[in-house]
Amino acid sequence: MRKVNRRLFLLGGAVTAGGTALWTVPSWVRSASAAEPVIRYPFTLGVASGDPEPDSVVLWTRLAPAPLNGDGLGGMPSVNFTVSWEVSSDSNFTSIVASDTTIAVPDEAHSVHVVAGGLQPDAWYYYRFKAQNHISEVGRTRTAPALDAYPSSLKFAIASCQRWEQGWYHAYRYLANDAPDLVLFLGDYIYETLSSAPTDVRDCTITDEVDTLAQYRQRYAQYRTDPDLKNAHAAAPWSVVFDDHEVKNNWAGNDPTATSPEPGAPPISLARKGYAFRAWWENTPTRIPQPTGPSIAAYRRFQWGTLARFHMLDTRQFRDDQALDGGCSVMRSTTRTITGGAQEQWLLDGLSTQPSTWDFLGQQVFFASRDGDGDPATCSDWSTDAWDGYAASRQRITQGWVDRGVRNPVVLTGDEHRHWAANLLLDYYAGGRPVGTEFVTSSISSLNPDPDPDVSRMSRMPHVRYIGNRRGYVRCTVTPSQLVSEWIAISSAFEKNLANVTASVMARYAVVEGVPGLQSV
Repeated sequence: MRKVNRRLFLLGGAVTAGGTALWTVPSWVRSASAAEPVIRYPFTLGVASGDPEPDSVVLWTRLAPAPLNGDGLGGMPSVNFTVSWEVSSDSNFTSIVASDTTIAVPDEAHSVHVVAGGLQPDAWYYYRFKAQNHISEVGRTRTAPALDAYPSSLKFAIASCQRWEQGWYHAYRYLANDAPDLVLFLGDYIYETLSSAPTDVRDCTITDEVDTLAQYRQRYAQYRTDPDLKNAHAAAPWSVVFDDHEVKNNWAGNDPTATSPEPGAPPISLARKGYAFRAWWENTPTRIPQPTGPSIAAYRRFQWGTLARFHMLDTRQFRDDQALDGGCSVMRSTTRTITGGAQEQWLLDGLSTQPSTWDFLGQQVFFASRDGDGDPATCSDWSTDAWDGYAASRQRITQGWVDRGVRNPVVLTGDEHRHWAANLLLDYYAGGRPVGTEFVTSSISSLNPDPDPDVSRMSRMPHVRYIGNRRGYVRCTVTPSQLVSEWIAISSAFEKNLANVTASVMARYAVVEGVPGLQSV
C-alpha cells in the first residue's frame, strides 16, 4: 500500500494511487514574492503554543528547511518572510475565529511569536501556519478560564531535563496521550555540553560545547526535530522556564566572573548569556519580552480561574553564587538569596492575594531539605546548587506563605533526574505539621547514575515520601477539593522502538484542600 504524504492531507486534499494531486492550493497560500526566495518545507521544528490567558494564547513556529545548518539559521535566506496563521474552533478549519499575517525576520532566526487574541475563555482551539505554499502541522491549544470562573478541574503535567544524546523522548508520547490542559516545563530544555556516558543512544552532531548564538540556535533546532517532543508541543499549551543548562551548568547571578562550584570552572561571559537567552526566547512559546542582552524578564504568573494560580520563578538570574562544597557558614548566611530581593517580594506580594484555591510555584531546583545525616550541625551533603544552599531564602518564602495564610501551596520542581514527593516544613529537624508539598519530576531522558538513597538515609528525612530513579514526568489533576498527582515512569529511554516501551504509575499521592501534606491514594 502506498504511503501518503501527511502534509497533503493537512492541505485538505488527497492523492491518487499514482501520486497525482487532486487538490488545488487554497487562496490564502501565497507564492513567494520577488523579495522572498522560494524555500523548501520550513516547518521542520513543528508548532507550539504557550502562556494561555482567558482571551489569548501565544502561537509559535520557526522557519527552518535545513534545521541543523551550522550558521544556526536553519537554511533560511537572510530576508524577511511573511507567515500567515489561523485559529479555528474545529480541526478541519471550517470555523476560523482568528487569523492574520506576521513577519519572520532573520535577526530572530525566523521564529514567530503570535499573540492570538479575541478568543473565548476556557476553550480548545486548533491552529496552523502558512509560508509560501507550505502549511504547518496542526496544533491544539486552549485558553485559561475567566479569572472569576469556577473550573471543576484542571489536568496538567510537569516535565524537565531532556538531554538529547542520553535517551529517546518516549515519555512525551505518553504525556501527549494524556491530553493535558497545560504542560509546565521546568528547565534544562537543552544541554550546552555533550555527554560522554557510555549509554548515549543517539548522535549529537553539534560542537562539544555551545557558546555562540549560532551554536545555541543549532542545538535548539536539533532537539526540536524530535517527533515526540514536537507532538507534545502540538498537544497543549506550555509554560516554560529555564534552568542552568540553557546557558551553562550551574551558572549563577549576573556576575560575569561567577563560576560553577567546581574549582577552576571558567567564567561565563555576559555575551554568552545574551546569546543563550536570545536563542531560548526564539525557541519558546512565551509572552516574555524578547531579551536584548544578558538579562531576561522570565518570572511571571498566570491564573486558572478561581481554581489555580501558577507563579513561574527564576532561580538562576538573581541568585548569589553557590558556596563551595563544605562552605557551611556561607550557606547558612541569613542574607543569601536564590531569587533576588525583587522577585522574592514579588512572590510574597502575590501570595498575599489569594484569588484561587491552589498556589503552584513552578521552579527549577530541589526546595525541601535533603540533609541525609539528619544533623543540623553539618552540611557536607547539602546541595550547594539547590535551596539547601540558600536556606535563609527558603525560610523567608516558606514563613511568608504561612504568615499570609496560603491554604494550598505546592512547589513544582525539575532538575533532579529523579522523581521525588515531599512534605514542606518550617523546621526540618524539629519536624511538625507540613506547611506545603513539593512534587519533583524526573527527567525526560537525562541520566541519574546515582542509586536511590539507602533506607537509613531516608529514615533521616521523614518528610520525603517517595523517590524513583526512572525517566518520566508527573501528571496532576486539580479540583476544588483535592489535588491528585501521579509519578509516571517509562520502562526505558534507551530502547528506540516505542512499541517496546511501557509507562507506569510509580506513585500516587493526594493533597486535600486546606490540609497541606501528602496523603496516599
